Amino acid sequence: MEKLTIKSIILVLAMGLAGCSSSDNNAIQAVPDRSAQSLFGDAREALDNNLYQRAIQLLSAIDTRYPYGPISHQVQIDLIYAYYKSGNAAQGTALADRFLRLNPTHPNVDYVYYMRALINLSTESNLFQGMAGIDRSDRDPAASRDAFNDFKTILTDYPQSKYAADARLRMLEIKSRLAKYELSVADFYLQREAYASAANRGRYIVEYYSPSKEVEKALEIMIICYEKLGLDDMEKNAKQVLAANYPNNSLLGQ
Repeated sequence: MEKLTIKSIILVLAMGLAGCSSSDNNAIQAVPDRSAQSLFGDAREALDNNLYQRAIQLLSAIDTRYPYGPISHQVQIDLIYAYYKSGNAAQGTALADRFLRLNPTHPNVDYVYYMRALINLSTESNLFQGMAGIDRSDRDPAASRDAFNDFKTILTDYPQSKYAADARLRMLEIKSRLAKYELSVADFYLQREAYASAANRGRYIVEYYSPSKEVEKALEIMIICYEKLGLDDMEKNAKQVLAANYPNNSLLGQ
């Protein structure tokens, strides 16, 4: 079977989006010519009934026909949500980016950051984690980093937001994902005897991703590398940290 590369995946997605453009326009044209409020009521009903494609059709029609109407911002916010629920990450992210760029002081901007973060997380989860059970912790977690930054923005700039508590919990989960990636890179360097690079990656995990379960393995890599490099003091310090946090680790008996 031909290996499915990231480049080929992106190409398939791009071709799909190009094909969607004309079909989206046709879907908008099929929406009856009614007032924005009337169409918005139908769109809300569709959202309430989990009819996300129908909601997207209606909301897109409103956004196209009444771009400066009194409900235009709410239409865009609901459309971001509908794109997220329908799995259309590309459209959802693009609309969220546009909304944040044009409406940086909107009272619901924290929600848009929150939704963009969720969309980025769904991108990684849906595209890679479900591929025949393949562990993709070695893949550059760009989407997770973007989500982490958006959650961090909520905590930093909007600490009273009702999404702050969930953002904090999700940041802890993302830290583990990012730490796994750094650990895979550190192990890659270790296997190739690039000990300085491996040790630096291990130290990065300890400094930026504590607490996480990957820290113990990172300390092990640091100790092994410092021993190989003849850095006795640094090896001793790493062992002290390991002993303080993981006293039963097998390296401590050596």
